[in-house]
Amino acid sequence: MRAVLQRVKSASVTVDGQLISEIGKGLLVLAAISKDDTEKDVESMAKKILKAKLFDDTEKDPPGRWKHGVVDAGGEVLCVSQFTLLASVKKGNKPDFHQSANGVKAKTLYQAFFKKVQDLYSPEKVKDGVFAAMMDVALVNDGPVTIQIDTDPPKMADPTSLGPSGFATPNGSTASTAVDVNELVNNMTKISKEFKLPAELLE
Repeated sequence: MRAVLQRVKSASVTVDGQLISEIGKGLLVLAAISKDDTEKDVESMAKKILKAKLFDDTEKDPPGRWKHGVVDAGGEVLCVSQFTLLASVKKGNKPDFHQSANGVKAKTLYQAFFKKVQDLYSPEKVKDGVFAAMMDVALVNDGPVTIQIDTDPPKMADPTSLGPSGFATPNGSTASTAVDVNELVNNMTKISKEFKLPAELLE
């Protein structure tokens, strides 16, 4: 699951000219459900969003930066479903949405996510857009502060390019198993034999 959090002074959702939801100070949350997501992912995301320390502690002088989550700050939350967050343009210029969940799964898990945010905070302070509708989202970003959160963030590539074992084979491949390491030892033994000095040169 992916979510983009924007700290806002105000935000609203309008559909066909009709105001659906609006909040004051708080978070606008754009949320996307991926094809591999489960209820565990949406629950984890709901908790992460409410605990993310994007607000200042204004009771201190000077104010403490990045001290409070939206709950501590007493802010509101506006959730908006946005499957386009999972779009990819790696191949060509037209976005594909192969990582997005299908309509039924996306709706089920998004609604579970929204309900979880309400349950963990306060139903009166957590608002929603309209799933799958063409929405006009307006906001006044406070900062601006905008961050992205993934429940399954991409893993960093091995910076050494040598693989888990830390060895490179003679042909440039990665030695990641015991078999590869044994092959290396055998190759080193062969090399030492080939370069063994004649006995007469040691006299």
